[in-house]
Amino acid sequence: MFSTKKLIIAALFIAIGITLPLTFHAIPRAGQIFLPMHIPILMSGIILGLPYGIVVGIITPILSSLFTGMPPAPILPAMVCELAAYGAVSSLLMFYVPIKNIYARVYISLIGAMLFGRVFFGVVNALIFAAGDYSMRIWLTGAFVTALPGIVIQIVIIPAVVIALQKTKLIEMDWREPRCVTGVSDD
Repeated sequence: MFSTKKLIIAALFIAIGITLPLTFHAIPRAGQIFLPMHIPILMSGIILGLPYGIVVGIITPILSSLFTGMPPAPILPAMVCELAAYGAVSSLLMFYVPIKNIYARVYISLIGAMLFGRVFFGVVNALIFAAGDYSMRIWLTGAFVTALPGIVIQIVIIPAVVIALQKTKLIEMDWREPRCVTGVSDD
């Protein structure tokens, strides 16, 4: 079920996912280090649920590549897969993990999605997009070593923003009981 409110919030996350990386790409390799596009995708999964997290994860890198040239075409397919995985897994964990503590649930959803997305990125690169030219060392370096500052930023900023939005009632979610929900209320 799509609602106008959810579509507007999803469009806002897509816009942030396109514009936020522009500030980082002014510095060489800053996008690979700070991972600015990942932030709105992970947040959309946590806040909006399925299918929005997946759709935002697919559309954002494609539009960003068309409008800004980043991510470049050779890595775009793997990034689309990775970001769609972030949106899907953060949604699923947020709304189906039976933990009542909201802080714990946000962190579990975030960290679980970050780990799954990085593994998925490595698998699709190794098997499909960069088969033969991809190694465990390349994956570990790119996914964890180079990206460490971005990982820390995501772990610090995303839960704080999500919980602040909930507390200020800018988003409405029933986080008391984990269940099959789609996130933001349809009001």
